[in-house]
Amino acid sequence: MKKIFIFSIILLFFILNYNVSATSLLDSDHDGVPDKDEITLYKTDPHNPDTDGDGYSDFVELNNGYSPLNPLPVKLKDNDYDKDGLSDKLELEFGTDLSNPDTDGDGYKDGTEIKNGYDPLSPKPIKLPKRIEIDTKNQRLSYFLGKVRLGIFLISSGVPSHPSPKGHHTITNKIIKAWSPYGLWMPYWLGLDSGRFGIHELPYWPNGVREGENHLGHPASHGCIRLGLKDAKKLYNWAQVGTPVFIY
Repeated sequence: MKKIFIFSIILLFFILNYNVSATSLLDSDHDGVPDKDEITLYKTDPHNPDTDGDGYSDFVELNNGYSPLNPLPVKLKDNDYDKDGLSDKLELEFGTDLSNPDTDGDGYKDGTEIKNGYDPLSPKPIKLPKRIEIDTKNQRLSYFLGKVRLGIFLISSGVPSHPSPKGHHTITNKIIKAWSPYGLWMPYWLGLDSGRFGIHELPYWPNGVREGENHLGHPASHGCIRLGLKDAKKLYNWAQVGTPVFIY
């Protein structure tokens, strides 16, 4: 009798778990995207395999990085369904509601909160940590807010004879137009540690000639991290003194 009771409990456990799994994987329109995800994440129609009517299923669009909510061939990173200033791609990464411009209901749009470094999922004014990572092997700089990477920039790090110091660093000062001991101007300077090296725009000589324009993507500096013209300004305006920088 005891064995029958135990067996019944085990069988009930599997049946309940099967029902939960079956419900979570329900795909009413057979487009490859579970109803739960269509409703809660992507805001697509769980009963229509092609929500935007462009001839491609929601599954195909999502898996190729396109918006299933826009009949035009627009990538998720370029689409802003709720017009809150935050792309649908970043909405999905931050976990915000891409059909609601103010996910946490605090009176500020999700895009405004991210732009100013705040958590768009909390009505309280909570700041998300910023950080910068520099991959010298692939010559790329990534910048993050919380766990989300906001962008990637092409760089030029130090040449083998003057490598960019690897490890954990911190931005200690910001100067719109710093002067290099090598005789060049370094716009949008973000000084690291003691300021002996930093991140800055492609430098230029006093006669206006830009240095290293054709070298982005390859080591070319005396240890600094060089960025392209628009990228340097964008990072300068985003980063702040105290932002950690990881070079590897």
